[in-house]
Amino acid sequence: MKEIKAFRIFEEDNLVRGRVVDMEVDSLDEGDVLIDVRFSSVNFKDALAGTGEGKIIRKFPCNGGIDLAGVVVSSVDKSFKKGDEVLATSYGIGVDHDGGFAQMARLPGKWVLPMPHGLSLFESMCLGTAGLTAAMAIVRLESSGLSKEKGPVIVTGSTGGVGSIAIDILSKKGYEVTALTGKKDEVDYLKSLGAGDVLFRDSLNLEKIRPLGKEVWAGAVDNLGGDILSLITTQMRWGGVVSVIGLASSHQFNGTVMPYILRNVSVLGVDSVNAPFEYRRKIWSQLGADLKPKHLTKIVNKVDLDQLPSVFEKIMQGKIKGRTVVELGG
Repeated sequence: MKEIKAFRIFEEDNLVRGRVVDMEVDSLDEGDVLIDVRFSSVNFKDALAGTGEGKIIRKFPCNGGIDLAGVVVSSVDKSFKKGDEVLATSYGIGVDHDGGFAQMARLPGKWVLPMPHGLSLFESMCLGTAGLTAAMAIVRLESSGLSKEKGPVIVTGSTGGVGSIAIDILSKKGYEVTALTGKKDEVDYLKSLGAGDVLFRDSLNLEKIRPLGKEVWAGAVDNLGGDILSLITTQMRWGGVVSVIGLASSHQFNGTVMPYILRNVSVLGVDSVNAPFEYRRKIWSQLGADLKPKHLTKIVNKVDLDQLPSVFEKIMQGKIKGRTVVELGG
């Protein structure tokens, strides 16, 4: 029986702990497609799972990693054959089904996508769930009326994976992008991705948010929630649209209906976990084409399995930027 290395998460003495282990391929969760995993990536959800800070894992033990890209070893699903390059993100991966932080994974065929034209295995994980979510947010904004002629777009949580990719894609499409961050030492990084302006969170007055503020933004991609989202909705121009994709600051949202009634503002929820398969396929296809970011190499840092605990710690402390790709082999 072949052994592989995996970052496996356990519940021991009522504590959640993750560590690198050797395990047999035959011990992997059941599935139709056996994949030689070449790359995975680290998302905020992975950090919550790996540290036990969030109740993410629904089955113990479980290999972490909600994203993976690799090469098919074998498949009983006739959609795939040995040697096919594939990727998979979210569903139950790394939550209640062994995930991408392992040298091999076995998944249901309905979770697996052929590698989109225009993307390599590595590039697909530079994007991962963060890239998929950012792209979905931008597609929803534009399908709801946003265009570059209507005015500037603000991206909150801008140094994170979703924020960084959103800035890159929007600037490539010709939008005037403002990045909002709490990290004053990352201005050069954000501007290198295409941000025309950078605002700092401590410059915002969140103590008293008026029902309607000065009209500033035509669009917004919000990773934070909480008072910052409340403030941004009051600053939208007539017909402005906001994509809500995260709650890094808070899941609470306080405000009035006035921006929606008096300025025709729309707030659009974005979820990539439960998105239908064909919609995922469509967005991934665009990520290999017109939505492909220009500056992936500036966004990405590479690590191996042994470095995951330190990466999780940095994410939980807000001390990491861009995307982290886990290199597993190949």
